[in-house]
Amino acid sequence: MILYEYPFNERVRTYLRLEQLFRRLGELVRRDSAIDHHYALATIFEIMDVGARADLKSDILKDIDRQKQALNGFRGDPAISEAALDDITGQLEACATGLKSLSGKLGHALMQDDWLMAIRARITIPGATFEFDLPAYHAWQHHSAASRQHDLQGWIAPLMGVAQALDLLLRLLRNSGTAQKVITSGGLYQQMLPQERHFQMMRLRLHAALGLIPEISCNHLMVSVRLMSRASDGHFHTSTDNSTFELTLCA
Repeated sequence: MILYEYPFNERVRTYLRLEQLFRRLGELVRRDSAIDHHYALATIFEIMDVGARADLKSDILKDIDRQKQALNGFRGDPAISEAALDDITGQLEACATGLKSLSGKLGHALMQDDWLMAIRARITIPGATFEFDLPAYHAWQHHSAASRQHDLQGWIAPLMGVAQALDLLLRLLRNSGTAQKVITSGGLYQQMLPQERHFQMMRLRLHAALGLIPEISCNHLMVSVRLMSRASDGHFHTSTDNSTFELTLCA
């Protein structure tokens, strides 16, 4: 099964992009080669670029408060474990405390490092981090793997408060939905959304063996999914088959 996630608003879109970048960063830092650590550093700069929105921290804190209020609404329900509620609420409060201690935009502390910023200025230019461009960076790439990993962990540390908060918020968002199996009609599926609920993300699981690609369009009124297949001419066309996939709407 291949999972596709589609955000309904720009805030969740940013969350998903940052989550993907943090996952990539974690994978690259664990490796030992200099080239992997080069791309780990490039990923740190991507995280800083995506997280440069002035209201990112404010949005996350608002979502934490919203989740705490929603969870507190379950207190007293005999079907809900109070211990589980306390645990999740405690994690949310810890994330909020960590975020409030951060100053400036995401990666603000790293912007004070002239050496890092010199690399950042050139790393997006094709081939511009060669040894004659950045000799100090070239020398760093010849340090031991353990030394480079230690440096990378230090640079990542100021970003981890946001990573942990996003991990928790997106986990709660994903768990808010219930999966349902749906079927397309001539490759197209559409569903009107109830106006009393404010969905934030759609999750779609599709069997890889079908060889189909979903073309998704969503807003607060309707979900539309068109399943596309690649023809022999290399172009994508709407599938004419009635295919089944799994759909989850997360509020």
